[in-house]
Amino acid sequence: MSDQVRTTEPATYQPTAAENAALGRRRGQAIAGALAGVAVIAVLVAVFVGIQLSDGDETPAASAPAASAPAAAEPQPEAPSAAPPADSPAQTQLDPALQTKPKVPAGKGDVTELKVTTVIKGKGPAVKAGQQLAVNYVGVTYSDGKEFDSSWTNGQPAQFPVGVGQLIKGWDEGLVGVPVGSRVQLDIPADKAYGEETTDGRPAGDLRFVIDILQAQG
Repeated sequence: MSDQVRTTEPATYQPTAAENAALGRRRGQAIAGALAGVAVIAVLVAVFVGIQLSDGDETPAASAPAASAPAAAEPQPEAPSAAPPADSPAQTQLDPALQTKPKVPAGKGDVTELKVTTVIKGKGPAVKAGQQLAVNYVGVTYSDGKEFDSSWTNGQPAQFPVGVGQLIKGWDEGLVGVPVGSRVQLDIPADKAYGEETTDGRPAGDLRFVIDILQAQG
């Protein structure tokens, strides 16, 4: 035998057909699993995006409108308005007696001219024509003292401009110059009230009002 060592290249391994088939199946399964995972992720992303878009498109339900007081009717010429005041009267400047509804008796005789009687004298400034007043009042027919109107029944003061022709003349003339915080009694002849005869439900003849002037603005 020769002393020279003979070397040979190791033979390359050739897998059998069965092994090749098994390997192919494993590769196919791996690819299928990966594709399935990708599909699941894509579905989750689509669902998430759809939810976000849906939430963004939803319009919040409109809240119910807050309850509000009905709008005051347009004040008629020569008629007291019963609209509530825009602001609460400044009670700190008022006599505590003004918190109680007055009793208004019937008058005696005929009313020949407007008469203003101060029941409680207020400490505020004198009312000026054109100012917006907040008042409480009671109105009765002069001859029998029958009440026909009162802000006390409504549970809130009335508001109106004075001295601009929107009230009966007895109010327009009788309230200007009265200090705020006063309670006054107005004895009003028919010609400065609603007249001797009425057909609209308003009281006819001479009238008596007791009015508390709570506030004057403007």
